[in-house]
Formats: sequence, structure tokens, C-alpha cells
Amino acid sequence: MFKEITIEQLEARKAEIAELVENEDADLTALEEEVKGINAEIEERKAAAAKKDAIRSAIAKGAGEVVEKMKEGDAKMTNAEIRNSKEYIDAFAKYIRTGDDKECRTLLTENVSGTLPVPEFIDGIIRTAWENDAILSRVRRTYIRGNLKVAFELSTDPAYVHTEGTTAVTEESLTLGIVAMVPANIKKWIRLSDEAVAMGGEAFLRYVYDELTYQIMKKLSALVIDDIVNSPTTSDNDEVGVPAVSLAPSVTAIPNAAAYLSDEAVRPVVIMNRLTEVEFLAAQAAGNFAIDPFAGLQRIYTSALPAYSTATEGTGVYAIVGDLAGVQVNFPEGDGVVIKWDDLTEAEADLVKVVGRIYAAHDVTGPGRLAKIIKPAAATT
Repeated sequence: MFKEITIEQLEARKAEIAELVENEDADLTALEEEVKGINAEIEERKAAAAKKDAIRSAIAKGAGEVVEKMKEGDAKMTNAEIRNSKEYIDAFAKYIRTGDDKECRTLLTENVSGTLPVPEFIDGIIRTAWENDAILSRVRRTYIRGNLKVAFELSTDPAYVHTEGTTAVTEESLTLGIVAMVPANIKKWIRLSDEAVAMGGEAFLRYVYDELTYQIMKKLSALVIDDIVNSPTTSDNDEVGVPAVSLAPSVTAIPNAAAYLSDEAVRPVVIMNRLTEVEFLAAQAAGNFAIDPFAGLQRIYTSALPAYSTATEGTGVYAIVGDLAGVQVNFPEGDGVVIKWDDLTEAEADLVKVVGRIYAAHDVTGPGRLAKIIKPAAATT
């Protein structure tokens, strides 16, 4: 009955009851029973807290005393099972609020160095966010610490046929370019009221991680689109080029852009704003063409690209064609969302600031896998 209510809230309720008993129509029996229940709950929690403190103290002193004997046949819980338990979820919620991870590490049956493992349902939230984002689910993900340098072929000779007894073939002339990937924090923060924080446990963690993960993934997806849009049309020593065609929506615009892709673009798609899709369909209908203007490619929608109608004439990229594996995202600290808690900045307003972040680097690293379509310049008269 009282499991999701803090001790402070229970004490506040007792104070309310002390005032309610003065009312003439007060149900004294019900109020008395409620007070007994509250007192019992408070005492139970204090006893549990004292028991945990005793266990921690014994562990800290290196004591080998058995606190509770395991029954015959009982199995030791694995870390994965513990991460699904209510006790660990509540302890992790406390860790998010206070930064103190002692209770979480005490519950784990195996030593865990470094980052504290999150409850398994949070892993599920993050994995689902990756899978549901049509852009990020297709990029190449790596997990290399620090700055990353990725080499690509800037120019190379083809292979030669060598007939026995003839002059040796020319040595290969290979020129490499290098993309330097420097990570940065991608952050999103929200404000929570003290009432929302009081939810505690899984409800609190699910709300925070759902909201922050969605917003961070959305931003990272938009940054990947920016990488493609801002790439030069031809490769140079430190950037992979993304060829561009300047065409209005038509039944031939996407095939023209796709013609610039190499055979390494194995999963090509069309990326555009939903309003741009209408322009392609209108061009198809106007010409009464029985041809798919999207060349049979899967369509992916993003608001990170402008609609064709609002794109800048002569320079504005309004559609991308290609295989998103040509973009690499590197996570030096893993692809989970790290949460930071600030309950001081806006304490006077009973608000808590929660900051989520992912540390990542991202850029185009695969030549020949992407092409972009630019809005043509207006005709001059």
C-alpha cells in the first residue's frame, strides 16, 4: 500500500491525520487504522535499512560471518538476475539521484569495475531507440577509445593482367585520405518536479531514460545527416566526398543520383522530408508515368532535411540516396546514455535538472556509398 511513498510523505500524512481527527464527521476508526499502518511501514523500513547497514559494515571490515544461511538447493543469483530485481532497480534510481553507487555494488554478486551496469530494462530502452531510428540503425558503429583516424582510398591503380614472360606490371600507386573523428558530448536535459522524482524505482527511471534517449538519438541522427550534406562533392586528403546532382523532383532524379554509387553501396535508401515525397509523386502524376520515382528504394523520412519547396535554390540538399553504412559513428565510452543529476541549481523552485549525454564522433568514411540531390538554381530570364 505504501511501497511507492517516501518516509517523508508518510510523516506528512500522519500530520494531516492529526488535523483530520478534529473534524466532527471524521471516521476515527479508519484514521486510526491508517496511522497504525503508517507506523508499521516506517518501522519496517528502518529495520531493513539497519540490517543493510550492518551487512555493509561487516563487508567493509572483512568479516566472514554468515548473516543468513542459504537453504539447501538455493541458487546464487547472477548479476543479470539481480539487475532485473526490484531491489537493484530501486538502488540504481537512488544512485542516479545521489551519485552513491555503494548499494548497487553491494547487491551485485560479481565484482564490476568501471561503469555501473544499468538495470536490464534500461538496456532495452536504449537498444529499442537504436533499432527504431531508421538512420542510426544503418550507420556503422564502433567503440574505439579516444580520437579515431579512419583511412580511405583517395586514388588507386586498377589490377593488371600479366602474361608470363612479359615485362612486370606497374607497382600500385595508392593514395590514402584520413578522416579524423573527434568525439563530443551530445546532451539533452529536462526539468523534473519533486513530485515526479518521488515516483522512484522503475517508473522514475523509465520516464527519464525514455525521454532523454529519444531526444539524444534524434539529435545524433540529425548530425549524421549534416555530415552527409556538408561533405564536399569530391574527396580530398581529410574528407570523403559525396557526389551531388542538381535536379528537381522527377522520375529520373533519384536514378541519376544512384548512378554515382559504387557496388559497395549494398543497402541503398532514399532519405528525404515527407513533404518532398509529395513533390516526387506529383511529378509522377503530372507526366502520367507508370514508373516508380524512387527507383524501388526504401524511403526514410527525416525533418533534418528541408522540404524541396523550402530548400535553398542552387545549394540546398533536399534528398540523399545511398547506403548509410558509409557513415561511421564511434562511441569511446559505449553507446549507452549517461545520466547526471542536479538538485541544487533550481532547488528554490522544487525542480531537479536531469542531464543525459552520449559521447560520440561521427563522419562520412565510406567513399562511393552516398550521393545527394540539390535544388536547382532558378532559371534566369
